[in-house]
This record gives sequence, structure tokens and C-alpha cells, in this order.
Amino acid sequence: MGGGSLKTKEELPECPVATTVTLIGNKWKLLIMRNLLNRPWRFNELRRDLDGISQKVLTDSLRQMEADGIITRTVYPEVPPRVEYALSELGESMRPILESMQEWGIQYKAQKEQE
Repeated sequence: MGGGSLKTKEELPECPVATTVTLIGNKWKLLIMRNLLNRPWRFNELRRDLDGISQKVLTDSLRQMEADGIITRTVYPEVPPRVEYALSELGESMRPILESMQEWGIQYKAQKEQE
């Protein structure tokens, strides 16, 4: 996969659900996207907020998501340098899915609390 380019059609599974899972289907990528729904975040903010994520996993996840076009990385010409990550237009198109996942999680937890 080239730097900054989306996966080619040949690299993606035939099944649309499998394609989605390939791009965002791990715990950390989903939680990164959850955070970016509301505002841009800096690397260390994400690392502090995502309890249990290692620096390497966060770095790798952000790089993959940027290469897949799901997030943008903006470097500001400041000293010290400031880098922010935000959802791209493509990533933003996942908002309804992430919000549905959140709603489902709320309902599931409420059901379990009543058992």
C-alpha cells in the first residue's frame, strides 16, 4: 500500500462488510474514530485517553488510517511542532455507523443491568 493512497480494489475483500472490517475493524481504530468524531486530537491526547494502547499501536493505527484516507494529519509550523488528527470526509461518512454502535452499546448495557 503506497503512502497516502487508498487500498486498491484488488487488495480489498469482495464482501462489503469484510472491506469495512479490514479498514476499521479493530478495537483501537474504532476508539480512535470515536474520539475524532467531536474534534481533532493530538497524539498524546489520544494516547492518554485510550487506556491500554501502546505508543507503537497508536502510531501504526494512525498511519494506516491516514493511508486509507479515513483520517487527516495536519502539522502546524510551530515550535514545538503541533500535529493534529481529524476525520477526513471519508472518515466522517462513518459517523452514522459509529453513532449506531454507541446506541447499541447503551441498549445492551442497559439490558444486562436489568438481568
